[in-house]
Amino acid sequence: MNDVAQSTVPTRMRAAGRREAQVSDYTELSRLVRAAGLMRRRYLYYWTRITGNVVALAAVAVAVVLLGDSWFQLVLAAVLAAVLTQFGFLGHDAAHRQIFASHRWNDWTGRLVSGLVVGLSHRWWTSKHSRHHAAPNQEGRDPDIAAGALAFTPAVVAGRGPLGARLARIQGWFFFPLLMLEGLNLHIASFVRPPGAARADRRRLELLLMVARHVGYVGGLLVLLPPGKAAAFVAVQLAVFGMLLGGAFAPNHKGMPIVPATLKIDFLRRQVLMSRNVRGGPLTDLAMGGLNYQIEHHLFPSMPRPNLKAAQPLVRAYCRRHAVTYTETGLWQSYAIVVRYLNQVGLGARDPFQCPLVQQYRA
Repeated sequence: MNDVAQSTVPTRMRAAGRREAQVSDYTELSRLVRAAGLMRRRYLYYWTRITGNVVALAAVAVAVVLLGDSWFQLVLAAVLAAVLTQFGFLGHDAAHRQIFASHRWNDWTGRLVSGLVVGLSHRWWTSKHSRHHAAPNQEGRDPDIAAGALAFTPAVVAGRGPLGARLARIQGWFFFPLLMLEGLNLHIASFVRPPGAARADRRRLELLLMVARHVGYVGGLLVLLPPGKAAAFVAVQLAVFGMLLGGAFAPNHKGMPIVPATLKIDFLRRQVLMSRNVRGGPLTDLAMGGLNYQIEHHLFPSMPRPNLKAAQPLVRAYCRRHAVTYTETGLWQSYAIVVRYLNQVGLGARDPFQCPLVQQYRA
């Protein structure tokens, strides 16, 4: 018995040493990033971005008024969706406290941008998104892979009936059409799903902002357009908004390894191995709101958006030195991976989605 006890000591010591080394891995990376000045606020960038978005929104509103009763309004509906998507990215940045040093300023910016401009619950979305950041792609913890219209894990498929299981085999082809409903889904969820840890007075204020936004938006359209054209305008705007916003978030984790619910992983590997960057230039940066630098964003959520690109070479080189797989693909390739992944999940293929650290940590 003593021999058994003694034999487990070196194993425990090695495991403890490995955990300490992995903790120090992120600590060292964080020190390098801060030394490079990449965590400093970028006020000029964000004030320019906010001002530009407000001017673009005002320009769309003026164009809608001047155009009047015309089916060409649907073109403006798509343009409005693109502008609102940019506001959505600002709400995301404010939720991560990327914009201002003051927590209060970030909270109010996020609340006004999300509630009054976009019409979404800032508090609900922040609560949901924070849980995703804490455990990306981990079963039972990441709300972004929970059961829904699409099944992101074999366990979800197994819980469905025969018809649901058959549809899951081709669900990847439904992905993009379903994105057109994501805008509507977010608006409904903002009202019916209570935000986490929200004070009653702040929830009332948030509801007031969203109601004022929706009444003003729909009411203004009904004043300018016949009911049919107004409804078509809203439908196009919501569909394009869902496609643009969902299309920016989807390539970042879908098709990356799924983490079992009980597996414990150090922070660096948890964020890097479950995330995917998307290559591209300034247009990709704009269309994805900086989320194409997903690995850097997950490692340093409060890093200002324009600093993510500068951090990428440092993070990539650091991961290479520490033998941590750093994944980066093109935009269309990432969408193809998402579609293939969803179809394979529906077919019950488990192996391609197992976390690469499962065997290591079991050992």
